[in-house]
Amino acid sequence: MKYKFEPSEKSTVKITMTFDKAEWDAANQKAYEQTRGRYFVNGFRKGKAPRHVIELNYGKGVFYEDALNNLFSDHYYDIIEKEKESFTAVGQPELSVEDIGETGAVLVAVVPVKPDVKLGAYKGINIKKAVYNVRDEDVEAELKRLQERNSRLVAVEGRAAENGDTATIDFSGSIDGVKFEGGTGENYPLVLGSGSFIPGFEEQVVGMQVGEEKDVNVRFPDDYQAEELKGKDAVFAVKLHKLEKKELPEVDDEFIKDAAGAESVDAYKKETRERLEKQAKERADAETENNIVKAISDASEVEIPDAMIENQMDIMVRNAEYRLGMQYGGMKLADYLKYMGGTMEQFREGYRAQALDVVKSQLVIDKIIREEAIKAEDAEIDARIAELAEKAGKPLEEYKKDVDESQREYLANDIVINKLFDFLKANNNMTEEEPAEKPAKKPAAKKTAKKAEAADGEEKPARKPAAKKTAKKAETADGEEKPAKKPAAKKTAKKAEDKAE
Repeated sequence: MKYKFEPSEKSTVKITMTFDKAEWDAANQKAYEQTRGRYFVNGFRKGKAPRHVIELNYGKGVFYEDALNNLFSDHYYDIIEKEKESFTAVGQPELSVEDIGETGAVLVAVVPVKPDVKLGAYKGINIKKAVYNVRDEDVEAELKRLQERNSRLVAVEGRAAENGDTATIDFSGSIDGVKFEGGTGENYPLVLGSGSFIPGFEEQVVGMQVGEEKDVNVRFPDDYQAEELKGKDAVFAVKLHKLEKKELPEVDDEFIKDAAGAESVDAYKKETRERLEKQAKERADAETENNIVKAISDASEVEIPDAMIENQMDIMVRNAEYRLGMQYGGMKLADYLKYMGGTMEQFREGYRAQALDVVKSQLVIDKIIREEAIKAEDAEIDARIAELAEKAGKPLEEYKKDVDESQREYLANDIVINKLFDFLKANNNMTEEEPAEKPAKKPAAKKTAKKAEAADGEEKPARKPAAKKTAKKAETADGEEKPAKKPAAKKTAKKAEDKAE
């Protein structure tokens, strides 16, 4: 077999494989031996008819499809491995038959490959360095949350319902006198003022007395999730069974010891500030690294094959399904989409722009690593292993017994990525900026009066991963991007068979 490869359009390589008469005849003979049991010929037991008899009855190209499949499987992946220094395949090839006949065959594979990147400026540029400062108010807010977690509900007597109360109610909703699905509930604990029900509902419960029954008149928003309820006037028959209010514990040293394990209120505040400062630094570092990657990526050019974007979209969909299952007790993505009135195709397509950004960032980072020859030395890996052994409280030699080559590779990759960002921070103009805090989201309205709306925002693509995660993927990309074995050449072979006939 002879082959040649040449660059093609949009980050693809065209591989032309030429098989001479002997190779082609051997492939057809092998296909005959593998498949002769499929064919029935009068006068022969099934599987016993000679090759030329089957070809006479079913056509000269009867074995071409399987012969081409065998030749593809036997040679394509060897070529990919042999030429790995020249290109890296990142998806399945498109196959076609350039020539076929009794004297041989020519099979063409157009394979998407990892593209080269034309780097823009990645040194000496201005990049925003995120800074998050911890204020006294942040520490007090943590203390307030600790109080809230340890609060209890106590019965309210002698007054009407107020905002902040938990009202236990029965409700039954109807439109034009007809009850609708999801509009009924019994002994439902509603926190008044939380905004968890549709606008106007909670406001009318405020002022009710325990035991009172009342009709609550509301109008569903015009942009409401359920199509059949949009803009409709509804009446809810409401009965108030019980009123409770939240009682917060007094903050003193005894409470802190019991609730947080700290020695005193001052000690808790000190520990809390240290924890918040660590979190703020990690958040700022991650945001700064994302700013670095985005600035460099925006200035760079690369022609990304569709296969890489599609692969990244697949990863994102799988991750979203995993998160959904973990967050909502094993809920299936298909069930969630059905509930939300969307399709898998729409959901997946929502990730396309983000997938493009992620893949481009990975390629850009990988290019910089190679351009700057950033590597992890054995001594650095050994030093990291020694640190881990010390943290684990184990003797170094004992700890090293459990460290295999893949773990050393992971540690090496982590070292490379840290070196990369240290290099980029040192070689660019980092201007400090404390990002404005985003306002808290308002709670979503009820999808129906009873059922809470499913996972706020879950149908949207997940936020872009931190730059270091993207960079780690880039560093290991070569191992991830090889096509899965082994695609069939059936469609191509079928066309070839038709041509032969």
